[in-house]
Amino acid sequence: MAISVGSKAPDFSLKTKTTEGLSDIRLSDSVGKQNTLLLFFPLAFTGVCTKEMCDITSGIAAYESLNARVIGISVDSPFAQEAWALKEHIKVPLASDLNKEVAKAYDVLLPDLVGIGAASARAAFVIDREGIVRYSEQTPTPLELPTFEAIKATLAQLG
Repeated sequence: MAISVGSKAPDFSLKTKTTEGLSDIRLSDSVGKQNTLLLFFPLAFTGVCTKEMCDITSGIAAYESLNARVIGISVDSPFAQEAWALKEHIKVPLASDLNKEVAKAYDVLLPDLVGIGAASARAAFVIDREGIVRYSEQTPTPLELPTFEAIKATLAQLG
């Protein structure tokens, strides 16, 4: 089960692909500055994951107005994530957890997703400026989306 509310969020440094090349995304870059919404999703180029990241992209202003940085995390390579983001016009930063260490740290690694191997579950975490988990949700199945109304309500309370 996903790590609980009140826990110290595990820090990470993951690769992302930008037009300039590979760079690092770290949770600790937000500490002291803004809240963070981490969205774990199983795999790029799949229907529900595409819907989730496209919906977040089209509604990113709502998260920005709540002083939240949004990061999508999957076990895909940064190159696959980049190709998917370009194809689907996804603007959310996507971080590659190719070695699955961050999914393990947040306790959202599914050992075998539909017979193709380990992948992250669909999960959402709101992390405050101090690095504490204030919202934690792992959906019952990868086909279900997180409760975005509750996520936004949590972010609004954090200010």
